[in-house]
Amino acid sequence: MIGKSKTTVSSVESRTKVGTLIGEGAVFDGDLNAPESVRVDGTVNGNCTCEKELIIGPQGAIRGNVSAQNIVISGQVTGDLTVHGKLELLSTGKIVGDIVARSLVIDENAYFDGRCTMTTGSGDAPVREPVNRLTDKSAESDES
Repeated sequence: MIGKSKTTVSSVESRTKVGTLIGEGAVFDGDLNAPESVRVDGTVNGNCTCEKELIIGPQGAIRGNVSAQNIVISGQVTGDLTVHGKLELLSTGKIVGDIVARSLVIDENAYFDGRCTMTTGSGDAPVREPVNRLTDKSAESDES
């Protein structure tokens, strides 16, 4: 169709049966815990934990930490993410926070500001000491 924009749909999004929906314009204040898949097209002000997939639509926003099996983001997340499987950040998506994930896909034009730690799936993510890149002199001595 001429003039119609192409909408990107992830593999997780196309096969997911949604158990909980936060509709566009709705605001949920507080922590959200769900045993099924969740789709957020509105706003969640609090932590969000779901046992299966979490889909954040283009108008969706979460301000809090997020944990799920798989996550697809085409909206915004401000907080840290823990993903036991695959995290997909689509071209309209925005993350401001740290990521711990087993698998990560970031589309062109997506926005990510934070740190990413990849896991192997056999256990937890490796523990690392925070690095202050402005005052870390060991990096300078290695370059000399």
